[in-house]
Amino acid sequence: MASVRTARRMFCAAAQTAAAAGSSSRWERLKSSKAGVWCRSLLSDYKEACREMVVSAWERPVKTSVYVTLLGGAWACFHTKPDQSSFEAALLERSNQLGLLSPWIRNGFSDGHVQNLVKLRNEDRLRYASLGLLCVVYQANYDPDTMLYEARCSNLSMPWRELPQRVLDIGFIGCWWILDSKMKDYDVNKDEYKHLPAYMQAASPPGPQEVERNERLHRDSWLPLTMEDKEEETIVVDRMENVSEESKIKL
Repeated sequence: MASVRTARRMFCAAAQTAAAAGSSSRWERLKSSKAGVWCRSLLSDYKEACREMVVSAWERPVKTSVYVTLLGGAWACFHTKPDQSSFEAALLERSNQLGLLSPWIRNGFSDGHVQNLVKLRNEDRLRYASLGLLCVVYQANYDPDTMLYEARCSNLSMPWRELPQRVLDIGFIGCWWILDSKMKDYDVNKDEYKHLPAYMQAASPPGPQEVERNERLHRDSWLPLTMEDKEEETIVVDRMENVSEESKIKL
């Protein structure tokens, strides 16, 4: 029985030694192979590059802060770039805002721009293109499902040099800038003021003195009348009546 145990221990020890020798030899062969040498050189290059980057950032903090700000701004612009669905949602929202107004008080520029975009959307002629940090919406000549020869021939397609003339909106930092600018004062019909003089067509904001005077007059209008004010009013009315009676007598 003791001999069996001793033999088992000897076989186990020999197996462990062989396995360790085999694993160590495989690891050594992997490190000495071309792939292992390439990986070690790549890791050493990355390690050296990171060390130089940290040392350069420590020596030039202003330059590093500028680079970090630019990279952070580019990352924010890329992740806040609007997509095509957001443009359609914004277009429908602006169309509903104009639909709540009477045609007589709508701004002609806002209404015309939105109606043109809605018409192109119904015809499926709006195209969306991503340019990295921003995106553009432009108009196409045909619907993508059109089977006409002019729409399918690549030689007759729209050249890229005409893209700036076809751009309808620019998406940047979560906003559609042309659509928002066209919707400024969308509830003011400027055609109603064409018959007025030039100095009455544009109203300048009141100054601080005028605002203070108007607020004071508004507060005074809510104050109760005193007896002196009533007496002065009666005196003025009596004088006016006397003047009228004298004028009648003279006549």
